[in-house]
Amino acid sequence: MRIVIVEDNVSVAKGIAYRLRDEGHAVDLIHDGAEADAFLRDDGGDLVILDIKLPGMSGLDVLRAMRKRGDMRPVLMLTAQSELEEKVAGLDAGADDYLPKPFELAELSARVRALARRGPTTDPGLLRLGPLRFDPVARAVMGPSGDLSIPRREVALFETLLGARGRFVSKQALLDSLYGTGADVEDSVVEVYVSRLRKRLRSSGIEITVRRGIGYAMGETGR
Repeated sequence: MRIVIVEDNVSVAKGIAYRLRDEGHAVDLIHDGAEADAFLRDDGGDLVILDIKLPGMSGLDVLRAMRKRGDMRPVLMLTAQSELEEKVAGLDAGADDYLPKPFELAELSARVRALARRGPTTDPGLLRLGPLRFDPVARAVMGPSGDLSIPRREVALFETLLGARGRFVSKQALLDSLYGTGADVEDSVVEVYVSRLRKRLRSSGIEITVRRGIGYAMGETGR
């Protein structure tokens, strides 16, 4: 996997790069926000690690620009340890996960693996389930009448359940797909998102079933 690291602290950036390269990833290092914006507009990469505080252009602005032009690559946002507002702002701007500084490189690697599992596929084809079509690049769920306008977190849940092809997925695995490995989030949030998604899909003949202690599965009603 090719990973773009945008971090103005050179020693931190090099430490991350060394770890990821040691794990077999290709890495691009950028230390300026404006430079990162230009690079991401013209160059591919599978995942972005993006610091919020950058010279030239803030990480939040870089992220907003990505999402505005339809760039849905997974983004791991690096934030200050005590700045809750930064974390919220990053998630609201479209970050897939955040990691507060200082952090252990082992945790960063785990977050990257989780994001890679749920990141955009390189296959641009549509995936189908009953009357629904899923575009993994645009991250859109479409029915016979068009886009279902499902919120971002529920799309991530839909994608994970769709990828399981009817098999049951544990609540912890779903939580990881929504927030990243090790996120400080109660697993009860999965029940909330499942309930919301279940209501949105009901009219399409798609159901989400649960087996207590095992997990959730998605398929056509009656199957």
